Amino acid sequence: MSDINLELLMYMVNNRILDSDTADIIKGEFESKNKSVFEILQNRHLLEKEDLSIILIEFYKKGHLQLEDVNKYFPIEIEEFLKNLAKNLNATYIDLDAIDINHKMISKLPFNQLRKFHALPVKEDEINIYVAFKDPIDLNAQEGIQRIFPRKLVKTVISEPSLIEKYLNKIELGDSIKELISEIRKEITSSASENPQESSGILKLIEAILKTSILARASDIHVEATVNNCVVRSRIDGMLTETFIFDKDIYPPLASRLKLLSNMDIAEKRKPQDGRFSATILGKEYDFRISTLPILSGESIVMRILDKSKVMIKLEGLGMHKDNFEKFNSSMRAPYGIIFVTGPTGSGKTTTLYAALNAIKSVQTKIITVEDPVEYQLNLIQQVQVNEKAKLSFAAALRSILRQDPDIIMIGEVRDQETLRIAVQAALTGHLVFSTLHTNDAISAVTRVMDMGIEPYLLSGSLVAIEAQRLVRKLCPHCKTKIALPETARRDVDEILPQNYQFYKNNGCEKCSQTGFIGREMLSEILVISEKISSMIAQGKSKEDIKQQALREGFIDMYKDGVLRAANGITTLDEVARVAKG
Repeated sequence: MSDINLELLMYMVNNRILDSDTADIIKGEFESKNKSVFEILQNRHLLEKEDLSIILIEFYKKGHLQLEDVNKYFPIEIEEFLKNLAKNLNATYIDLDAIDINHKMISKLPFNQLRKFHALPVKEDEINIYVAFKDPIDLNAQEGIQRIFPRKLVKTVISEPSLIEKYLNKIELGDSIKELISEIRKEITSSASENPQESSGILKLIEAILKTSILARASDIHVEATVNNCVVRSRIDGMLTETFIFDKDIYPPLASRLKLLSNMDIAEKRKPQDGRFSATILGKEYDFRISTLPILSGESIVMRILDKSKVMIKLEGLGMHKDNFEKFNSSMRAPYGIIFVTGPTGSGKTTTLYAALNAIKSVQTKIITVEDPVEYQLNLIQQVQVNEKAKLSFAAALRSILRQDPDIIMIGEVRDQETLRIAVQAALTGHLVFSTLHTNDAISAVTRVMDMGIEPYLLSGSLVAIEAQRLVRKLCPHCKTKIALPETARRDVDEILPQNYQFYKNNGCEKCSQTGFIGREMLSEILVISEKISSMIAQGKSKEDIKQQALREGFIDMYKDGVLRAANGITTLDEVARVAKG
């Protein structure tokens, strides 16, 4: 029996909330059923969530409860618990991710003391200094920090311990490149600032940013100017996390140098710009696609990291459900027709298309792509870059491609009716066409294409298959822990669950940067256009009718695919619900 469950029962008996006979019955029920003590108490109307929160705060203050155990054993989120704790301690709760921390103030403080007491000063006024403590009831830590500020009063604020640790790690990372920053500042004040090409400190800083982000498996790097700071964030497994925070004066030379690398106009700060550059990082060559956007406090700069080795992924390595892989594999061997790959931005559509083209390319087939932009260069495939300035749009490029005698055409994205109409005509005249669409699921793509003005009889004759996909984060194998689903959640997915299943939750460790996830996996669904479905499209049948027919033909939707992966311990049910709501 879990200690915390036992302690909850003992507390209720000792405080005469529960009599000992009832406590024994609940203990027996807990040991025989896979339910927490709180669930049993709640079902018997003996304890409500609000009262539980008050008891848990008492446990925490006495040191009988670890913060990470709050949502492990009870249906209370850490944030909710900390807000209640702040009220109890007459303190303020602050979401560290929602404020602009004053890093200039922190840089003047002895970092080894902040690390020792797990304390993060967040702001100050004339009288007080506001400090977030990892353990807000540790009086030794509060006294230790008070000694650093003899002229100000230390006010404790409550924040998530994982965020305090995250920001302390960032400050430590920032400290490790302090010498680089001071070198850049010398260059800014010297004549080198007049010619950013001579600024070697900025180049070293850019290399450090790229290296840190690539080691963290980032897909994008965001460089942004805020009111007080220059913030560098990385998108890792689809989520943005802060990597570096510098003082504001570092931003202008950093932005100028990135523009120079990408052959942009460094004087132009009022218009968006696009560019790209290549760099060898950790002995491997990467391409970086860079975009700038004017914002109130300067410019937002985003770099997409393009790893050339990733494009060589095999179709079977994408992680499709076995049935879906077989359907997709046979669909792309069709002699002609359209195959759509759908999903939101960043769901891996381009990777799927490239994997498909890699699987079917050969000396005997002429494959031409039209993309905006061309992300990766592939052998045996002719790739066309859209260029609006030169009036080479998707539609204009497609018309020319059809005169090039291709067998297979890949269109980066169908954006308008003209492009779609040419693609449909190409499919009807003997070409196999691959393209992407932005729709929520596979069946919605049928209605979307018709809404774009394509006649149902033309669409029914040209469609081969529609694949929809999302990316879910995979649980970290080093720290994931088994959980039993609450009754209500299990009831929702009962029909989908396999015979043997085990759900897990994400915890967080050093190996996964405290997120509980490492890497991502694809969820997919594939609608193969059978003769029956083709006939239904031609007759203009509703989306619901088409879905019912697809299910009769063995269609596995994305949510079911996700639940099966969660039941096999690959991801969490919350993560599946986040990207593919059932």
